[in-house]
Amino acid sequence: MILYHTSDREIIYPDIHRGRKNADFGWGFYLTPDKEFTYRWARDNAVVNEYELDENGLDMHVFLRDQEWFKYIFNNRRLKDVLKSDVIIGPIANDTIFDTLGIISSGYLKQEDAMRLLLIGPEYRQVAVKTEKGAKQLRFIRSEKIERLDEKALKAEQDAYQKAFAEGLVLHLYK
Repeated sequence: MILYHTSDREIIYPDIHRGRKNADFGWGFYLTPDKEFTYRWARDNAVVNEYELDENGLDMHVFLRDQEWFKYIFNNRRLKDVLKSDVIIGPIANDTIFDTLGIISSGYLKQEDAMRLLLIGPEYRQVAVKTEKGAKQLRFIRSEKIERLDEKALKAEQDAYQKAFAEGLVLHLYK
């Protein structure tokens, strides 16, 4: 499996212990199979690192954009990672995940309503390598310095998503 990771530098030896513990799939080294998506993470002087993951012998868990995925992310945001897989693959939670989960915690939204809101917008996939065993099977191929994407195009996509999310929330309020 060919995977990509955007950073501010070349990363030959990925560290699964860097980054946020309360990310979508918990602590791990995050990648995506979608090269175009890596450009969305680009900042000034960004570097896209390319890897090949040897899946043989790895315990891998694949999520769909469903209730199981939602509950797993919900728990990870509370630092309750319950999976012991080497690699976890699934959709990226949209940028409103913190707000959506905060609304659930306050009792304002039911989980099923929050799940409907999280289904708004495009679905991008992520791969989290969570164990040293998984990291050892991730082979660095190359890196490439890249330019940022057109900010106007990204802003237009984000604005369209925010509008759809707000409309979904209003529908919840008046149902």
